[in-house]
Amino acid sequence: MTVVLYIIGIVLFLVGISISIGLHELGHLTPAKKFGVKVTHYMVGFGPTVFSFRRGETEYGIKALPLGGFIAMPGMYPPVGATKKRVGASSETGASAGDLDEAGASGEAGAFGEAGASVESGSSGEARAARESGDVDAGVATEASHRPRQQRRGRLFENTMADARDFSNQEIEPGEEHRTFYALNVPKRLVVMFAGPVVNLVLGIIIMAISLIGIGVMAPTTTVQTVVECAVPASEAAQRPADQKESCQENDPLTPAWEAGIKPGDDITSVAGISTDGWDELSSVIKDHAGERVDVEFTRDGEAHSVSVPIIAHERAVVDDRGEPQMNADGTPQTVTEGFFGVGPVQERRPLPLDEFPGAVWDQVSGVFHAIVTLPVKLVDIAEVATGSKERDAEGLVGMVGVGRIAGEIVSTDQLQIVEKAQVGLGMLGSLNIFLFAFNMIPLLPLDGGHIAVGLYEGARRQINRFRGRGKIGPFDTARLLPLTYVVIGLMLCMTALLVYVDLVKPVTLDAIFNSG
Repeated sequence: MTVVLYIIGIVLFLVGISISIGLHELGHLTPAKKFGVKVTHYMVGFGPTVFSFRRGETEYGIKALPLGGFIAMPGMYPPVGATKKRVGASSETGASAGDLDEAGASGEAGAFGEAGASVESGSSGEARAARESGDVDAGVATEASHRPRQQRRGRLFENTMADARDFSNQEIEPGEEHRTFYALNVPKRLVVMFAGPVVNLVLGIIIMAISLIGIGVMAPTTTVQTVVECAVPASEAAQRPADQKESCQENDPLTPAWEAGIKPGDDITSVAGISTDGWDELSSVIKDHAGERVDVEFTRDGEAHSVSVPIIAHERAVVDDRGEPQMNADGTPQTVTEGFFGVGPVQERRPLPLDEFPGAVWDQVSGVFHAIVTLPVKLVDIAEVATGSKERDAEGLVGMVGVGRIAGEIVSTDQLQIVEKAQVGLGMLGSLNIFLFAFNMIPLLPLDGGHIAVGLYEGARRQINRFRGRGKIGPFDTARLLPLTYVVIGLMLCMTALLVYVDLVKPVTLDAIFNSG
């Protein structure tokens, strides 16, 4: 049964991430079609096609490897003639002069930015017709007319660039040049490229809302879970032998709650005359009344009770958000003295307050961006793990294989209740969608952020050249960036292979994640 549940967990993860990828690509597809761009393919996944159908001019399908997705749009590499258009020049490439004034080159990266994630092709039909007829005039600059001179120059990747342009000219028929992606004005092109990542961001926020507001978060209440017997100063406790740290000694002072007879299950309603509607209020009032005697009101079995107790001034260790002790420069633990009563709260699942949700979203998004900024350092750590010189960090990078394994463990484990499994799974899926948004915003081709950066550069260049009355206003020649694109793809392939290897030989387990938290 455990094996079956494990497989179900992996399948659920693959379904969830495939839906996320599909919606990402739909985010690109919808405005592209709205703006009249010819979209020939919409695919979820890479590799061999498992299933596909054609509706109109677009083939929709699912491929075998759910590592990303793509849509194919003509105009990834605009014709050389279009890129040479200058201020005041007329256009004879099939798109109107107004269209070419706002033209640009773009493409679509897969949802995970994996190599091969972008397969967008386009062409200038008139250029192709000119090649076939041997007629090349001044208004239509074809690849055939430019290639000899470029080859004589011996530029690196020149043949590859020409082949890429030729390949991109296969899907457009004569008269369809206005439907290429480069024929869109810059604002529309940016909308198309932004739409995919934004869908992932919105989806991630929706999933977070379902998890944090719909299911709720564990929060402390005013109901007593535990009563602490003695109050030992943190500096003294740190010096005790390990076998004495968890137990009270003969001369240890008793806590006010213990002496007052507070029991688990009691619900504290007020302290020092101040109503305590939540644990934060209760804790704050106690801390502020160190060294004072106060009245504590509580209910037990439905009956109201009141006791007068002294709130002692207690030295405790300072810890961070993860519960890790903070240390001074000399290696001693940091401490703070504050009021102490001696009770621990019952934890209950409650909806996250709406006013706290934006902060939770910001923490998640900023955390993901920070992780991406520090990605090179984390990859070095993973490389050291792969060579056996370092232990795997449960909070470090995890690849698709590792996340799939964790998803299987979540469903098959008996350490979590069903609602907890659902929440942890939703948390993973929400985080992945926000990661897709952040990763695709990296301003490097073939990622969406790279195409956005090209569009912004092209728009700025066009406005400057128009102001000066000279210079190029045609689409930027994205084929010139192919060398950089290949480098980025190569690095992503290496990263993917490294993570797959480490996820297989030194996987991160669910227990390790819980223990690290």
